[in-house]
Amino acid sequence: MSPYQENITRLQAQGVHSVLVQFCDIHGVAKGKLVPLVNLQEWVEQGAGFAGPSIWGTGLPRFGARSEYYARLDLSSLRPLPFMPGVAHAVASGFAGGLPLDTCSRQVLQAAIARIKARGWTLWVGIEPEFFLLRQATDGAWQVADAADLLDKPSYDLKAIHRNQSFLEEMRATLTALGFELQQIDHEDASGQYEINYKFDDALAAADRYMLFKLTAHAVAQRHGMVFSAMAKPLAHAPGSGLHFHLSITDAQGKALFAEDAGALGLSDMGHQFAAGLLAHADALSAVCAPTVNSYRRLAVSQSASGTTWSPVWKAYGDNNRTCLVRAVAGRLEWRLPDASCNVYAALAATLLAGLDGIDQGMAAPDYCEEDLYARMASGQPMPERLPRDLYAALAALDQDTRLRAQLGEAFCAQFALLKAQEWDAYQQQVSPWELARYASAF
Repeated sequence: MSPYQENITRLQAQGVHSVLVQFCDIHGVAKGKLVPLVNLQEWVEQGAGFAGPSIWGTGLPRFGARSEYYARLDLSSLRPLPFMPGVAHAVASGFAGGLPLDTCSRQVLQAAIARIKARGWTLWVGIEPEFFLLRQATDGAWQVADAADLLDKPSYDLKAIHRNQSFLEEMRATLTALGFELQQIDHEDASGQYEINYKFDDALAAADRYMLFKLTAHAVAQRHGMVFSAMAKPLAHAPGSGLHFHLSITDAQGKALFAEDAGALGLSDMGHQFAAGLLAHADALSAVCAPTVNSYRRLAVSQSASGTTWSPVWKAYGDNNRTCLVRAVAGRLEWRLPDASCNVYAALAATLLAGLDGIDQGMAAPDYCEEDLYARMASGQPMPERLPRDLYAALAALDQDTRLRAQLGEAFCAQFALLKAQEWDAYQQQVSPWELARYASAF
């Protein structure tokens, strides 16, 4: 029996009749369609077809052999969806004209991973999803779904967990059924904000798993009358949602290449070089890891209603120092720049390529930080260089970082920059309530 028929037989025995073929557009939003399970071989070898120009960021024409986007599913990702009876989920990569599509972010990550596979290395990634539970009022205003979630310092609030236990329990049960190894669930530092942690994986599987996490969270939240939000900062006076990457690399024998007990910060020379690459390319990485206008509300030096902010504003790294952009912890690196609105494939690819550039160029990381950078700022001392203050500056940095662009791929970067420039222009044309309140009658 072929692998295709084995999977068909296995899934049909579980009542599955259709496959949700899921890919993501350049913004990192899940897209796809339902197709019959019995044609599984076609979906793997040829792919499910989509009109290419109807998908954000493909760069495909309106006619001709390369106008069709084919999403070829990864057979190993096929599994029943608990919240869609009769349907199995499968992750897909984009192809056009029979070739991998260079504007497909999953293909971009796969190409980046191939660079370290050629060295016999594996990138391991632990992703920390933070998110908000919101509700939209009848007047269109967005608000925290739990109206009683009002503490000034709500981190680890058990009363909120009790009130939202039905949502959290369904998330736990559903994610467990999907193969997630859950580690913890907690209330985060803003009203309506939660974090659900699960075990790390290799880079591609980690990205695929995060997309499945979001797909699940959207569905479960809707069943409970709420909206799952990966917006970076929906509340003006509260912390935003990060998507921190915990990064480590092992060689073919499984040796951790970043870790060295006797090294500064517990890192090997390679670990320091990787961190140096992240810091050297940080401005350009901001465009990919913090890709929305709203992302820079999170990346701001501001006071939090809870009295605490971990926003990684300055290009620095240190030992278990959450005020730095790069945090060294237990022989691995925590990359704190990405937020929950990023395209996880593109952000991981860019992060990996920047770190590898640090290794290949033998970059020396700056002196590590041994203080609270927010306390240092308050004391009026000189500060490390800041990240870009808005999306426009980040896009300019990406445009100027020719090394990173070349490694990510010019086709992807061109599409990404085009759409993000349009987003910035659209934002610039808006007149906010703050502006009206400040200026309408002032002059």
